[in-house]
Parts: sequence; structure tokens; C-alpha cells
Amino acid sequence: MAPPTSALLSGAPALIGLLPGTAPAIPGMLPNMFPLASGPLGAIPVLPVQAMTQQATRHARRVYVGGLPPTANEQSVATYFNHVMSAIGGNTAGPGDAVVNVYINHEKKFAFVEMRSVEEASNAMALDGIIFEGTQVKVRRPTDYNPSLAATLGPSQPNPNLNLAAVGLSPGSTGGLEGPDRIFVGGLPYYFTEAQIRELLESFGPLRGFNLVKDKETGNSKGYAFCVYADVSVTDIACTALNGIKMGDKTLTVRRASQGTLQPKPEQEIVLMHAQQQIALQRLMLQPGGPPTKVLCLTHVVSPDELKDDEDYEDIVEDMRMECGKFGNLVNLVIPRPRPDGEPTPGVGKVFLEYADVESSSRAQQGLNGRKFGGNEVVAVFYPENKFSEGDYEG
Repeated sequence: MAPPTSALLSGAPALIGLLPGTAPAIPGMLPNMFPLASGPLGAIPVLPVQAMTQQATRHARRVYVGGLPPTANEQSVATYFNHVMSAIGGNTAGPGDAVVNVYINHEKKFAFVEMRSVEEASNAMALDGIIFEGTQVKVRRPTDYNPSLAATLGPSQPNPNLNLAAVGLSPGSTGGLEGPDRIFVGGLPYYFTEAQIRELLESFGPLRGFNLVKDKETGNSKGYAFCVYADVSVTDIACTALNGIKMGDKTLTVRRASQGTLQPKPEQEIVLMHAQQQIALQRLMLQPGGPPTKVLCLTHVVSPDELKDDEDYEDIVEDMRMECGKFGNLVNLVIPRPRPDGEPTPGVGKVFLEYADVESSSRAQQGLNGRKFGGNEVVAVFYPENKFSEGDYEG
């Protein structure tokens, strides 16, 4: 019977690189690239201590990246994450690249990105929602991540001092949006800005995470968002208070993302009543463009090129006057035109409608906002009357 392998190593050093005829570990070598011993063990891979450590920490050093564009490959993903990790100051294991390996599932459009250290993998979690090749991707822990074991290996949360602004992110922008207390906010009017939505949601307290979902090509709101409150005890209060509220021509759907609507607990009723009073006051402020005025501003209706020819311009003015006059007494119509010398003209591409009263402008806003015009979706917002009367079309 052949002697056991250990007998062949009797009296020999245990570490790779100290065995006669073996190569030392190569910095940056991937975990599955182990050198082979030469000599009597030439065909037997020798597993170094460093490699065994890497294998034990691998679950805590990998991150899941989902929603990749079809053009992504291992090299482009590795290069990108090396760049952004360096840009945010997330490389804590010393000089060099943070990424040591990338595996991509092209069919399901996700990747596992392996970092060289546990701390760098935790820092990478702050990159959730980052734009890769024009696509917003998810950065999560893989399913084999063991939180209790990982806590003994290194930091499990991103460093709070990371420079996320360097890659277009901000703390709490999308991070912290996982878990049972995540709220789905649907039915948002497309003209609501991110600041307006946050203002409405923060009636109940500060947010730990917020993400307004936008179209990847146009950057316009898709009409829904997700959020998580810093104080999760207000989650059900916010859902009950906001769900079903009419905002312009839309009705809000607000509920926990993971389940249906929940009723607030009895001790939450007083807080709910106060919150509903606040919302009633805010609804006027969250009308398109602010409180209703007699002036409307339309966008996505005309392009600068359509306004250059005099005859075309007159036809557009007449068509707009007839169509928009259906909602009430239209006293003024302004469509700024491009200057012949090519110099920028304030308000080009917009249409301004002044009605005799707020009732008419409100009817026009509800009738025109969201209407398709030449393949585009019209956006109609109220415009300050003082700015319009002064000929200020920049807003």
C-alpha cells in the first residue's frame, strides 16, 4: 500500500513557497489558481493557508450585482467596480484593485463580484443603485452570506465616510431599501419632483432610504417610488394616511412593498389623525408647479425646429388657441421662438397659457397633462403669474 501523502511531507515545511521546488504565492492570484508542486507531488495541487482563508471568507467578500445590461462582461464589470471603489475611497486593503474575480450569468443578467477583503465588500454595498453602462444596477449580499459569521471576519456595514458623491450617489439614496418595512408608493403624478415626493413622505418622519424609479432612457419619473422610514414604527401610519389620496389626476397607492395594507394599531390613531391634517395642507402645495394659478406652462408639445418657419408657427399658434380654448376663457397664449441668430431664447420649447380664472386653468391642467402629442406625453404645470406678466419664461 502506498504511504499516505502526509508521510511524503514528513519533516517538510507546511507552507507553500517553503516546499522544495514549489513557487511562492503570487500576489493578486485568484483563489482557484493554486500553484502546483513539482517533484514527487507534481500532479497534486497544494492548498496554501492563504487560499484556505480566502475560501472561508469568500461568502463575505462577494457581492451580488443584478440588472446588468446585455453588453456587460467580466472585464467591464471588474474594471468599473475597481474604478468606483477607488473613487469613493472604498479600497481599504491597500493599493491595487479591489476586485479579484467576477462571474456573470448572462441569461439572468447578474454577476457575483468577489472583493479581496471583507471590509471592501461591505463598502461595495453602498454602491446599490449606481449607474453601470447607462443602467441602474442592484448591489446586494449573495444568498450564501452568513451575517453572524461575517461579523467575526470584518465590518458588515459600509464605511460612513465613503465619498459617494464622487460617483453620483448619496447616503440613503437607495441603500437601506430592503426588508419588511420597505414602502411602495404608486400612482405618483409624473410631474412630481423628487423633492416634492420626499416632502410629502417626510411628514411622518425622516427617511432612511428613498428611490424614485425613473425611465432609463429619458430619466423621467415612472410614477412610483420606494422608501423606508428611519423610525419603522411610523410605517403603517404613513401607509394608511397616504393610501387612496387624490393627487392631481392620480390616486396614490401606498403600502408595504412585501404585503397588503395594514391597519394602524390603536395607539397610532392620534398620530395618524395629525398626519392626515398635515397632508391636507400639503396637497395644495403639491399641485403641479405649486398652488394653482391662472397660467399654465406646457412642455413636450413643440420643438424649436417646428417654430422657425413663420407659416408653421402661425398654424401651431392657431391650433393651440383652438384646442386650449375649450377649457375656458383663454386670454393670452405665448410660444417663445428661437432667435434667427441662434442665440438662446428663454422658454423655447414651452407653451404658456393664461386663462381668465383659476377654474379654467385647473380644467386645462387636468385635461392636458399626460395627453399624447406627436408621440410625446405633455406635461402641464401651473406657472407663477408674476413671472409670466414680467415676460420671464425661464422657470
